[in-house]
Amino acid sequence: MSNRNKSMFRLFFAGMDLFALNAVHLVLTLIIGRIDRTGNAYTVFFIVSNMAWMLSAYVNAVYTRSNHFNFEYFGRQSIKAYLFFVVSILVFIFLYNYDYSRLFVLVNLLGFGLIILFTRLLFMMLTFFLKRGNKFNKKVIVLGYNDLSKRLVSHFLLNNQNLSVEGYFEDPHEVHELSIFPILGNRKDCISYAIDNDIDEIYSTISPESNAYVYDLAQAAETNMIRFKFVPDFHLFVNRNIHIDFVDDIPILSLRSEPLDDITARIKKRLFDIVFSFFVITLILSWLVPLMAILIKLNSKGPVFFVQLRSGRDNKAFPCYKFRTLKVNKEADTKQVTLNDTRITRLGKFLRKTNLDELPQFFNVFVGSMSVVGPRPHMLRHTEDFSRILNEYMIRHFVKPGVTGWAQVHGFRGEIKQKDQLRKRIEHDIWYLENWSLWLDLRIIFLTIYVTIKGDKNAY
Repeated sequence: MSNRNKSMFRLFFAGMDLFALNAVHLVLTLIIGRIDRTGNAYTVFFIVSNMAWMLSAYVNAVYTRSNHFNFEYFGRQSIKAYLFFVVSILVFIFLYNYDYSRLFVLVNLLGFGLIILFTRLLFMMLTFFLKRGNKFNKKVIVLGYNDLSKRLVSHFLLNNQNLSVEGYFEDPHEVHELSIFPILGNRKDCISYAIDNDIDEIYSTISPESNAYVYDLAQAAETNMIRFKFVPDFHLFVNRNIHIDFVDDIPILSLRSEPLDDITARIKKRLFDIVFSFFVITLILSWLVPLMAILIKLNSKGPVFFVQLRSGRDNKAFPCYKFRTLKVNKEADTKQVTLNDTRITRLGKFLRKTNLDELPQFFNVFVGSMSVVGPRPHMLRHTEDFSRILNEYMIRHFVKPGVTGWAQVHGFRGEIKQKDQLRKRIEHDIWYLENWSLWLDLRIIFLTIYVTIKGDKNAY
């Protein structure tokens, strides 16, 4: 599915769901006589229900994933979002404490649920029809029989149910093993076969630089209205996934996509950081810091804040602020906090469990040394040690460290005892910098709140 089609899909279903939700609400307000149409309570319900559904759909990634032709995924996430929505509405009614019509609430929730069910079933049937219909099936052949072509065909089999692979074209002296799909002929026979058998696309895994006739085959294919596609084997140069950009018509290969490498994206993230941290500082830290100062001082001797140099963007050190949770000790800058660590104060155990000790880092966010979301900053000593263990470790410093991060909401936080724990944390950090968006940052913030309320066994 192209990016344009993905966007159309998201807009269509998001718009349809919101239309259904509001249509049910409007119809019920017109036909149920018990509703006081002059009051504001049902207007509030209308606004809250829209916000609750948008939040539910976002948290459960109903519209944000690219593989929407996977009905199992789409249906499962829609159900989760609906249940989240119902719970949110019931919590709102309980807290708002207004005597809403029970009939109105029940029919509203059930009506919207039935429409969600109907649209998903309709989507499933439409998807099944499109994939089964001959009009949408593509017949393809592959030029070349090698490791690259086998990987390509395997991908087609797993991800493209409306695509039929007819076989390979390869010269006999290049074939050294039996293949699942037949070798249909020599390389130069592919065009005549494609014309005679109504082939839609030809995928060439043969290097045209060393086989100039491939260009002639491509020209002949397009002359006969057959799409010819080149599949370059970049693994000859680098054994990993790569990202391709273009400067005019010049392809530029890089090891990864970095959305935050774009100045516009960095400005968006920075503006979000400033606004978010400003509200946290003014609404929470303005009264929490004096309170914590008194409690920390009463609980143990030492400063209120624990200030430590941490590794920031481009591996530049910066002073990171936390509420002090340990007794003053000489190992604070070198030794990780472990389970049942005797250095943790009684108040510190609570602060660490609830993540309240991290809140002063919003001062770091406001001044620009950190971001709300990003890889968690490590001690300088640990950066030095971990970079020797994993070659990929330093990649996480391409972006600013965060108060919370993608690795943390997936449970990869706290003490690192094994290399695999470090590897998983770094994999999540790298995935974040390769897939950043403001929506992803918001999702991580909501997940952080959820994990904090639920409790994290690695928070100690």
